[in-house]
Amino acid sequence: MARQARRWRAGAAGAAVLGLTLTACGGAKVGSSSSDAGGSSGSGKCGAFNLAVNPWVGYEADAAVVAYVAQHDLGCTVTKKDLKEEIAWQGFGTGEVDAVLENWGHDDLKKKYIDGQKTAVPAGSTGNKGIIGWYVPPWLAKAHPDITDWKSLNKYAAEFKTSESGGKGQLLDGDPSYVTNDEALVKNLKLGFKVVYAGSETALIQAYRKAEKNKEWVIGYFYEPQWFLSEVPLVKVNLPPYKAGCDADAEKVACDYPVYDLDKIVSAKFAKSGSPAYDLVKNFNWTNDDQNTVAKYIAVDKMTPEAAAKKWVDANRAKVDAWVK
Repeated sequence: MARQARRWRAGAAGAAVLGLTLTACGGAKVGSSSSDAGGSSGSGKCGAFNLAVNPWVGYEADAAVVAYVAQHDLGCTVTKKDLKEEIAWQGFGTGEVDAVLENWGHDDLKKKYIDGQKTAVPAGSTGNKGIIGWYVPPWLAKAHPDITDWKSLNKYAAEFKTSESGGKGQLLDGDPSYVTNDEALVKNLKLGFKVVYAGSETALIQAYRKAEKNKEWVIGYFYEPQWFLSEVPLVKVNLPPYKAGCDADAEKVACDYPVYDLDKIVSAKFAKSGSPAYDLVKNFNWTNDDQNTVAKYIAVDKMTPEAAAKKWVDANRAKVDAWVK
């Protein structure tokens, strides 16, 4: 998911250190990992490649494809580590993480780990453009066209009330670790809403799916690239337009999110290692449609990440060859 605009909230994990037995996404422990089997043995010049996987399916798609190519084309031994964002960045300095494949802004982390500690360096754009905002199900936008203008939201606030929203309209966010500006936006735009967390990307998607099917009133946080938008074409609410610097003070944000040029971050040591895996990460570049295709294979078609990656790689060999040239 620029501003101090970070897509995911680091606060809950900010004091944690890799190696401690804190729970990461999917019930894994921070510092725990899963090695991808198959492909070459890793006995070639690539060796070990430690890849962070942050908790959303679009990132999982990135990691699936990069891991598959690293194994099968380069002979790397890939270890994927399920970590939330700042925990992953902490791993640059300890050697536990070589690469983060999808960074949503995070000027705060860049300042700390790239400029300050100098344990990380940028590795270029992924090619993906990230959009964050407030969305409503299509039926609702069709029935009440003015609801896509934030100035109309208070008129409808009572329709969005739930048992969790304390008498106000509910604005549904995702995983509590996601960083959003939503609480500040509700306050500064003087909206009669309360931010309520669905708990995960999956729960957020299910809430929108159910709302469209049953004609229920739901408004909440969502983002692109995301495969789900091809199933239910959510409609974005127009918040006050983003202007450079309008989100500089997190407490005073009263504007929409910027469009993010999603980028890759690697450990400084990895960048100097001579590993072909570093060149792969640096060259990795694809489109929102590419990512959504692989994410859908994983989330909807229930393919394993490796099977999803193989299917996409087999159909897009020319793109992959450009990454490993």
